[in-house]
Amino acid sequence: MAAQDYDSQLLESVAVRRRRLRDAVLFGAQRQRRTMDERLGKAFAGVVIAAVVCAGCVGWSFVAHRVIGKAPYGTSAPVSTPSGQRTVPPQPANSAR
Repeated sequence: MAAQDYDSQLLESVAVRRRRLRDAVLFGAQRQRRTMDERLGKAFAGVVIAAVVCAGCVGWSFVAHRVIGKAPYGTSAPVSTPSGQRTVPPQPANSAR
């Protein structure tokens, strides 16, 4: 059992060493810059995803109000009659008089 632990530790240390050597060859002294670039990339991706979600919500709201036939914010949209005339539905009476 101890031999398997030693083998797995050896393989893991070799993998870590290879990754460090590869990073040193690819990035050299700019290792800190690489991590900053990765963070900026993730932040930018988050902003893009948030913008897409917001645009989707606005689009869905617009389509939903068009399908239902009501204008947003509680105002009623004109309704077409079968004869082609457009009428505005009556507004409820204000009971605060």
